[in-house]
Amino acid sequence: MAKNEPLTFTGTAADGTRLTAVYLAQPAANVALGLIVAGDELPRIVHWGRPLANPETLLDSYDALKPQRVSGALDNTAWPSVLPTQSESWIGEPRVVLRRAGIELFPKFTVTNIEADGMLDASLDAVSAESYTDVTGHTRATGPARVPGVVVSAEDKENGIALEWRLELMDGGLARQKATVINLGAPEGAPAGAAEDAPAGAASAASAADPTAAVSLANLEVGKIELGFPVPELAGEILTTTGHHLRERSPQRQPLTIGRFEKPQLAGRPDFDASLLLTAGVPGFGFEHGEAYSVHVGWSGNSVLSAERLPYTQGIIGGGELLFGGEVTLVPQGAGEGEGRDAQSSYATPWLFGSFGDGLNEIAARFHAYVRSRHPRLFSHGRPVILNTWEAVYFDHNFDTLAALADKAAASGVERFVVDDGWFGSRRDDTSGLGDWQISQDVWPDGDKSLKALADYVHGKGMQFGLWFEPEMVNIDSEVVRAHPDWILSPTAGRLPMQGRSQQVLDLTNPAAFDYVFGAMDALVGELKIDYIKWDHNKLVTEPGSRYSGRPAVHAQTLAVYEIFKGLKRNHPGLEIESCSSGGGRVDLGILEYADRIWASDCVDPVERADIQRYTSLLVPPAMMGEHVGASPAHSTQRATSQELRMAMAFFGHMGIEWNLLKEPEDALAKLAVWVAEFKKHRDWFAIDTCVHADANDPAVRVDGMVMPSRDAAIYRFTQLTTGQTYPAAPVRLPGLDPDRRYRVSPLDPSLDLTGLGNGQSTLGWWNEEGVVMTGEALQRYGIRPPSLHPQQAVLFKAVALS
Repeated sequence: MAKNEPLTFTGTAADGTRLTAVYLAQPAANVALGLIVAGDELPRIVHWGRPLANPETLLDSYDALKPQRVSGALDNTAWPSVLPTQSESWIGEPRVVLRRAGIELFPKFTVTNIEADGMLDASLDAVSAESYTDVTGHTRATGPARVPGVVVSAEDKENGIALEWRLELMDGGLARQKATVINLGAPEGAPAGAAEDAPAGAASAASAADPTAAVSLANLEVGKIELGFPVPELAGEILTTTGHHLRERSPQRQPLTIGRFEKPQLAGRPDFDASLLLTAGVPGFGFEHGEAYSVHVGWSGNSVLSAERLPYTQGIIGGGELLFGGEVTLVPQGAGEGEGRDAQSSYATPWLFGSFGDGLNEIAARFHAYVRSRHPRLFSHGRPVILNTWEAVYFDHNFDTLAALADKAAASGVERFVVDDGWFGSRRDDTSGLGDWQISQDVWPDGDKSLKALADYVHGKGMQFGLWFEPEMVNIDSEVVRAHPDWILSPTAGRLPMQGRSQQVLDLTNPAAFDYVFGAMDALVGELKIDYIKWDHNKLVTEPGSRYSGRPAVHAQTLAVYEIFKGLKRNHPGLEIESCSSGGGRVDLGILEYADRIWASDCVDPVERADIQRYTSLLVPPAMMGEHVGASPAHSTQRATSQELRMAMAFFGHMGIEWNLLKEPEDALAKLAVWVAEFKKHRDWFAIDTCVHADANDPAVRVDGMVMPSRDAAIYRFTQLTTGQTYPAAPVRLPGLDPDRRYRVSPLDPSLDLTGLGNGQSTLGWWNEEGVVMTGEALQRYGIRPPSLHPQQAVLFKAVALS
């Protein structure tokens, strides 16, 4: 039997209840999940943590954990299942909201089958190869992979609803669960001739009086399905992030009190304020240590993350998709499916992901392992260095300028040249032309100075060519809107939503609009031999009524976006697509199934980026985060910073340049080339390294690093954001090393010279090419003294194990 094969045990509780226990484990990832099905009730998760020495003891978890009945409550005290309803004494926020003809249903699901099954689908990389090998020689397959999992089927026959709940444990230890609701149609016991009536007794009379009522009452509206993971009683503190444009991922902590804390997102995307993770843990948990549990909703539309406790229960953390009224309506199974774009009898929730660990570093590593498994080609090698033209030229496009910029880029070591907004239609500023995906003859006339000529020129310099699109948005002042005003998402035919950046949202749920956008993008990728798309999304999606379907459209719009990603990548193997949404407004595991990179923020100010990147890396591997060297002062904040800080802050991620190199002196370009060359030495490892952050009491300092999977070596970054509490800075800990091995610690070559960066008045003994030799244990416990730096400076150093 395989070590990670699901185990099932059966037995009987002290009160005679029939019990089935299912145990899922990934020993190599040091994590396991256990659940109990009592009688025909929905499962309860009773273990989430390290693997159990004796999994069969899960059966006794029922008697060990089931709460007693207490005064003033119901006969059974609330003990939440994976999808609690009032039928099991849950009186918290409704997590199952289903209606027929506007009438709320109160389901009680009865388990009909339990099956051990888990499958990770093939990745999109399967179109170009079956497997890819990284720098260590480790091979990752692109095809489907079996993982430990369980599928539980249940029904509420009286309400005419079926439920399938699935739980899977990934190779890296990340758990995920989802539910599928099915409209069975005729509720059990419905009168003859009223098979499609609602379960209420009044439904028969309603359908007799109005023949259309039977159809209406047969349909099942899904309001919400919110899944969750229970956390231990000691998990008394929650960590989330908040933010806004140019300041994404700002951490906030608070106690997990009795009641409900939630982070809803209703902008048609996760948005800047989204908390990528909601984490509950022992008070004071940090990056290095502290038992903690995190959840994430893998969905790019509207969603919610929540933490909730009743006076009767321990905490539950979870989330799901948020749906507007009428947005998802299910026809009875077998009735009308395939007859229309919207006819469906089932609704599947997004995956709710859960990660457990001793500290946030371990939690993040599980998410990173999962993302890498979805992109084996991408992580088989390091990321090509990018230059994006936005902050270099904005809308000022012409062949001569961009060709000259491409020359400077190539000389600096750039490998991918991306032309940003302004190449199409009448798009000379942000007020017109958006949605007209035809090359502008005004700035890119056919001939030897066309956009095709530039793409050929870039390719001739040995670089890849990338192009910016914003496929979901339009300007009112555009040819596409003048021809098709009904293609805009709007609450009524006569009123548009409040616009943002002179934009409205194109209704991609309309097949004609979808075909137009996909066809235009597909043709341009082929015509220009585009290697890379920067996909932007700048307007909040509000009042999203579709004039095509007559209902709110965020759910279907999100699925349409996924389909365009998939279609382009299938038609053009090797094409990479970046998810940008005014910066970091759409970062989630839904889009990361298809996107190859995220733009963490429109702010490339390295001081702001220190924490933006720190907390984005809880979900996203650094190799998928666009981290760019920008100008000084920064365009977004007007803060002046050193070139060393700007380059050091971009070093661990997908390095890029957001800078007009045509205006920079030769010494700055030479320094840039040195740092780019140094990045290229390490990037194959950065693609698969473990990302770590150190805890520190001083809020002025940050320490993060990339550690080889073998722990043979690591590169760390020390950042002095402001003046510190300790002067010079206190020793910093280096997490992730093997405590039993010796490491030589020394500066990375570009950081060896501290001239202009430091304020120490004597030499630092180890800051030289020889460095010092210390054990991993000492470096993780007492650490090493960093250089005394001026505020807003950073240095890089390495730790290399001795044989």
